[in-house]
Amino acid sequence: MKTRTLGKGGLTVSAVGLGCMGFTQSYPPYPDRKDAIETIRQAVDLGVTFFDTAEVYSYGKNEDLLGEALQPIRDRVVIATKFGYDLSETPDLNTSARPVSLSSRPKTIRKAVEGSLRRLRTDHIDLYYQHRVDPNVPIEMVAETVGELIKEGKVLHWGLSEAAPSTIYRAHMVCPLTAVQSEYSLWYRKPEAELLPTLAELGIGFVPFSPLGKAMLTGRFNKDTTFDKTDFRSTIPRFQSDNLKHNMELVNYVENLAKQKETTPARIAIGWLLAQKPWIVPIPGTKRISRIEENIGGADISFTDEELADIRHHLNSIEILGGRYPEDQEKMTGL
Repeated sequence: MKTRTLGKGGLTVSAVGLGCMGFTQSYPPYPDRKDAIETIRQAVDLGVTFFDTAEVYSYGKNEDLLGEALQPIRDRVVIATKFGYDLSETPDLNTSARPVSLSSRPKTIRKAVEGSLRRLRTDHIDLYYQHRVDPNVPIEMVAETVGELIKEGKVLHWGLSEAAPSTIYRAHMVCPLTAVQSEYSLWYRKPEAELLPTLAELGIGFVPFSPLGKAMLTGRFNKDTTFDKTDFRSTIPRFQSDNLKHNMELVNYVENLAKQKETTPARIAIGWLLAQKPWIVPIPGTKRISRIEENIGGADISFTDEELADIRHHLNSIEILGGRYPEDQEKMTGL
């Protein structure tokens, strides 16, 4: 597996990481714990060294799973997790209680890091993101708090998720950021306008989540696909009936590219992302080792300058319909 470096602090990771959220939430069915642990360990054997989770994923259960899986090989991997919610008000998963609230108060962050360290079975977090910007807490205060955790050795690097360029500048001036995480893929290219230039200027790495468009770019779905209400995609406008039918134009284009290069659509999508900048590290999520093998193969796909220009020309001509999040969640991004 090829490696890449995030930020100026020398955080070296596999060129393709693994997003672990789907092992316990959002995309059922879920594997049993034993199978999930085996899959994660097999990913390491395949060369994956970068694993992404969050405190709020299944309210700690995702971190606990990852912690057990990686404990025997902790020195071989980089673990990224996230803070930014008040889990003291965690709802009963068997009820329709409201979601937990954003909170990046210093006290909440310190409580969060101790919980994550315990569940991850480690004495340090390699990369600690603020999951969503808290409009009620100045980002400078968040940066100062994480800076203290870095001095204490509990956190080695830090980052932001779904933050606007202006917020990134302010945070970076207080405590240098190693990475920013946001959605970026062939079917969501908004980061190209302002975010990527900002990261290039400041020397901050970029970690795209949903690099396969929540599996849209793998070719798994067709215009008539429907999603069970327990599947997060059922709430996303881009996957609604009429929008889905329209958005298949992009899927068909990617499938044709894959045929031309004698590879798979997933590898085209990941290879294209890696070709954009040398400091981009996508973290596709999957629960199956066969998919992990397919995804990491994207690091071996190369494009000529002419091919990249032609792809961009075609992408610019394809309109994508529907938001990437439900409206209430879209409001929580880009602060």
